[in-house]
Amino acid sequence: MVNALGDVRTVVTIGAYDGVHLGHRAVISQVRERAKALGARSVVVTFDRHPASVVRPESAPKLLTDPQQKLELLASTGVDATLVVPFGESQSQEAPRDFVQRVLVDALKMRAVIVGEDFHFGHKRGGNVALLREMAPSNDFEVSPLKLVARADGVNEAVSSTAIRRALSGGDVRRASEMLGRNHEVRGTVAQGDKRGRTIGFPTANVAIDASLCLPADGVYAARVTVGDGSSHPAAINIGRRPTFYEHAQQSLLEAHLLDFTGDLYGQTLRVSFVEFLRGERKFSGVEELRSQLQNDIAQARAALT
Repeated sequence: MVNALGDVRTVVTIGAYDGVHLGHRAVISQVRERAKALGARSVVVTFDRHPASVVRPESAPKLLTDPQQKLELLASTGVDATLVVPFGESQSQEAPRDFVQRVLVDALKMRAVIVGEDFHFGHKRGGNVALLREMAPSNDFEVSPLKLVARADGVNEAVSSTAIRRALSGGDVRRASEMLGRNHEVRGTVAQGDKRGRTIGFPTANVAIDASLCLPADGVYAARVTVGDGSSHPAAINIGRRPTFYEHAQQSLLEAHLLDFTGDLYGQTLRVSFVEFLRGERKFSGVEELRSQLQNDIAQARAALT
């Protein structure tokens, strides 16, 4: 691995950085400040997949950001560079000490490392702040552990990807947004559906979301949807298995009804940004009851987005 930054020293932080939430941004802010003080470059070291997807795939968390979105969000922090380390079976077996030497010391010429105080890394999570401090004197770098950022809602818990996933699992997109510092967003391509929505006067775009990504709980949401030409539109989003029409749907679908929009969305990549939870999914007695509820959903979505 060659240092793409040349011979300049770096100030580094390491992690999965899933979501690039307020806690992550606080760490990166400190990295940038310390790099400026030292005349170094600021670098985020992350991985091409979540380490848990390799180490424990059966219980790996759903991702808050896809790889491209994560890189975009990291770039928006103003960090000088992001190094994406390939993570596979062999990487998962690498001793933490060897990883520090290979990537941080030899490749990046690290001058300082800034991480959360609970930071763990490497094989069997054997790397931590204590190991970094042990290696620091002989490799000429400093170690700065940071206290985690507390949630703003008074709950005695740090902002974390886990806490955000928990909020989303309960449909609480507002609380997730508070911890992310932005609305939770998923991206997917519009695929052919059964076109049932248009038959009852509410056409929807069936957005195919990668199974690795974290969707909010089944229900109806107010959202903003960015379409292929970059324009943003208010929308009512349904996530669910559509129990009014299907008894045993295999998986939840994301359907987007863009308010006051006409046009062909098939094949376009949509960005769905969740703003407000409106209601849970339910089974209706028939099409007329469903149509009445959809009219109400759209009115609520419009009100939430104005």
